[in-house]
Amino acid sequence: MSYERARQYLEEKGFADRIRLFEVSSATVELAAKAVGTEPGRIAKSLTFKVEDKPVMILTAGDVKIDNAKYRHFFHAKAKMLTYDEVEPLIGHAVGGVCPFGIEPGVTVYLDDSLKRYDVVYPACGTDNSAVELSIADLEACSGYREWIDVCKGIDG
Repeated sequence: MSYERARQYLEEKGFADRIRLFEVSSATVELAAKAVGTEPGRIAKSLTFKVEDKPVMILTAGDVKIDNAKYRHFFHAKAKMLTYDEVEPLIGHAVGGVCPFGIEPGVTVYLDDSLKRYDVVYPACGTDNSAVELSIADLEACSGYREWIDVCKGIDG
């Protein structure tokens, strides 16, 4: 169901032909990079948080981590990731396939600056064995993002 929801959303936006399904898991950055045949940084990982009891998704490059000080400065709150059990009901996709395509209403999506160093990135597509190949402009066009933010540590730390 989650894949169909994401696929339908991407079809409506004109990007369904970019979806790739794998016979192996792509549930983690490392597995996704191997399945796609690319470097981990190009995997657009979708991190989910609660801000003022509302779900927030931040797409980041696969090789970076959240910088708690930057996060707190931007959101004026401590980073509180959704629990495993909260992700699917609040976001609309299960852990391993979380993406901004076909998500629940009320989820605010942000794109982290760490993605800007790539011309093409690969977010999941609703399952733990899928990805969609998108340019940064395409990601902007179909992610429903609110804005670009800088809440990650650099690749060196």
